[in-house]
Amino acid sequence: MVQQGAASVTARAPGARLFLGAEAEDADLDFAQGQVSVRTFRSPGKETNNEDSAAVIPFGANGLVLAVADGVGGSPGGQQASNLAVQTLADVLARTSPEPDNLRTAIVDAVEEANRRILDRGRGAATTLVVGELLNGRVRSYHVGDSELMTVGQRGRIKLRVTPHSPTGFAVEAGLLDEDEAVEHDTRHLLFNVIGAPDMRIEIGTPARIDAYDTVILSSDGLLDNLFVDEIVRIIRSGDLARAADELTGLALARMAGSDTGPSKPDDLTIILYRLPRRRRGRRGSSSRS
Repeated sequence: MVQQGAASVTARAPGARLFLGAEAEDADLDFAQGQVSVRTFRSPGKETNNEDSAAVIPFGANGLVLAVADGVGGSPGGQQASNLAVQTLADVLARTSPEPDNLRTAIVDAVEEANRRILDRGRGAATTLVVGELLNGRVRSYHVGDSELMTVGQRGRIKLRVTPHSPTGFAVEAGLLDEDEAVEHDTRHLLFNVIGAPDMRIEIGTPARIDAYDTVILSSDGLLDNLFVDEIVRIIRSGDLARAADELTGLALARMAGSDTGPSKPDDLTIILYRLPRRRRGRRGSSSRS
């Protein structure tokens, strides 16, 4: 992919990358903690800024923190809110001693600090945020709003998925609404939990094992508005990580432009894909494929 627009910003933490609303940007990164592919695009035909932000932040020798924030459409300063969320996360992690036991508290502190900073601006700005804590072969989710985090096995089984903080998200979780119906439901984008609200709450998941061939995905709702979940799973479950990231974003952008059949809602689009380091996947006797 060809990069356009502003370049990504290097955060204060060594090796960290922040993506703060470029028109279009991609990065394929190798860390000791694993492989990461990032793609972010402004909505086709949109003249205002990309309101999505993302972060990839190493933490100590074994930790990696991934984040996607989606500025709430229609709120003043949506881009500034999403930028502030990932910048605050990077700032707090950079000033935290990189012992594994510190990571959970640092992420929670960062989300709460971001909420205070956004509220202090007094502009009514808001953003969603999803964070993936990757540590010692496990993933733990932290989320506010409806940005996505899933872990998918090589055979296509969804092993972990957050529940969106929205009426449709809860309806799907309760079995009252079909996943495919939710994609085009007229209340899909109603949220009852955002960063930038006095009653903001952080939902924290239980650490879950990442097997050798699993893929973790984080995304803004620009992906889930234009692809069905089974399409996402099919694309990311196996094969080259960068190629999967390109296929996801290419299909979503085609749907937004109306050049491919399927759900279509133009929106800013950001995804992060993660897999364990290649040496962990190739080791004899490593985790089974599923």
